[in-house]
Amino acid sequence: QVQLVESRGGLVRAGGSLRLSCVASRSLSDINAMGWYRQTPGKQRELVTSITSGGSTNYADSVKGRFTISRDSAKNTVYLQMNNLKPEDTAVYYCYAYRILRTYWGQGTQVTVSS
Repeated sequence: QVQLVESRGGLVRAGGSLRLSCVASRSLSDINAMGWYRQTPGKQRELVTSITSGGSTNYADSVKGRFTISRDSAKNTVYLQMNNLKPEDTAVYYCYAYRILRTYWGQGTQVTVSS
């Protein structure tokens, strides 16, 4: 089992920045991968970024160069730094953890980018 607690999102103007955090209930070394998905009404949840236990990262094309995923193993925490935000980044962001063939989800947090 993995419990995930996300930080609150917020409202930011286009071009601004926001950082999300996700705290896991177990050591990051016990988790195969973590990251974020996002979802807007009427659309499927899409992968934003991920980081493996080995440190490999992956980003959606739409966020490359603007978003950065990082981790602090001492705090069992993964961060998503979002820069140069755009209105199309508005969504509910869900932290996830993948461990032993199961996916666990955070509670989701709303990020709204105004134009």
